[in-house]
Amino acid sequence: MTDISINFAGIKSPNPFWLASAPPTNSGYQIMKAFDAGWGGAVWKTLGMPTINVSSRYGSVNYRNIRMAGFNNIELISDRPLEDNLREIEEVKKYYPNHAVIASLMVDSREEWEAIIKEVQDAGADGIELNFGCPHGMCERGMGSAVGQEPEVLKTIVGWVMDAAKIPVITKLSPNISHITDPGLASVQGGTDAISLINTIKSIVGIDLDTYAPYPVVDGKGTNGGYCGPAVKPIAMHMLKELAQHPEIKSTPISGIGGIETWRDVVEFILLGATSVQVCTAVMHYGFGIVREMEAGLRQFMTDKGYQTIYDFAGKALPNVTEWRHLNLKYDVKAHINKEKCVGCDLCYIACDDGAHQAIKINDNDRNRIPEIIEENCVGCNLCSLVCPVEDCITMVRKDDGSQHVTWDELTLADKIPNTFNDDRAGGKGHFVPTPDDALKAKRKDRSGQNQFDF
Repeated sequence: MTDISINFAGIKSPNPFWLASAPPTNSGYQIMKAFDAGWGGAVWKTLGMPTINVSSRYGSVNYRNIRMAGFNNIELISDRPLEDNLREIEEVKKYYPNHAVIASLMVDSREEWEAIIKEVQDAGADGIELNFGCPHGMCERGMGSAVGQEPEVLKTIVGWVMDAAKIPVITKLSPNISHITDPGLASVQGGTDAISLINTIKSIVGIDLDTYAPYPVVDGKGTNGGYCGPAVKPIAMHMLKELAQHPEIKSTPISGIGGIETWRDVVEFILLGATSVQVCTAVMHYGFGIVREMEAGLRQFMTDKGYQTIYDFAGKALPNVTEWRHLNLKYDVKAHINKEKCVGCDLCYIACDDGAHQAIKINDNDRNRIPEIIEENCVGCNLCSLVCPVEDCITMVRKDDGSQHVTWDELTLADKIPNTFNDDRAGGKGHFVPTPDDALKAKRKDRSGQNQFDF
């Protein structure tokens, strides 16, 4: 029997599925509903000096038939009185003593930090999350990402909190920075018990073509907001990897956030070193019930792979994430088209001819117009397999025998890399490329009067 319970920096939870600090954790009512649905923990919507929010607050990027592929919000921290939130934290812990309730906090002075920490501890919170990521509204007041972008300031505030806190502290990082390891290291040096990331990305998701204001529009004006949802997952995973591989950070527990929607997303974050995950946009889109699929999928993955706990595979992908210079230049794959599965849409041909390496041809004598790979031109980029709408119709087949392993780093050390503009050692030397004239959309005739090119 798999055990998916966790102990995250001293915060115990029946599973790694937590709600991120956001609208779904705005009240005890919502958090109790979530726990009843199967969530193991919740990070309360950020508490601080109550604010006043605007209307409207959300915008999205819709991609074709997918709504909210990316999500943008300009909502601020909780606008409810602190005493209401504290009373509800106490109530939630009374009914769900074994679930994790973490209080997200954002205040200004040391005195305010000390005061609010005592309040949430007395209310029974299991942990504290420091919101150093909000990229709109609060940063204009010197909080949120204004702190997350200044590692020395962040380190100082974490130190204040660690002096005052008697429960575990999680530092939430902003992705709006060049090197995520800078604030990550600062938080560790400040004494944090754990890290969470990423918070939302500073963004504008679109412009209203009637008012010329950014979405969401507030009385004819707009502002940048925080971007999240499935579209940010690759950025979140990269930043998670950066921290999990850092020698001075990797032993610090990390809670992964950013575009998590399915059990596979959960597994991928754990494989990159997260030992809890936080979800917001997917719940706002589909409701608390999505956790059931997450749990079933996670358990099935663990059963299939023979893992008893999530710690058995946490970080297991990290040794395979390396720098480009260490990749094997002798590894050789070519595209293969399964003609029985091909539907003749020709997307692979168009993508390869216009966007890649002209390694696919169409036989005009074939009534079904089934494309063929020109193997000597194929560089194994795998664009064709990515655009193909039929599962496993185009696969990448290994052609080398695995006996050679040469990296750019090794070639550099041996002084064997191209070092002139027309070096014969260049990877594309001699690769067939049509001439510029071949792009003309007119029929050409050779000297014998026969059609040489027919577009």
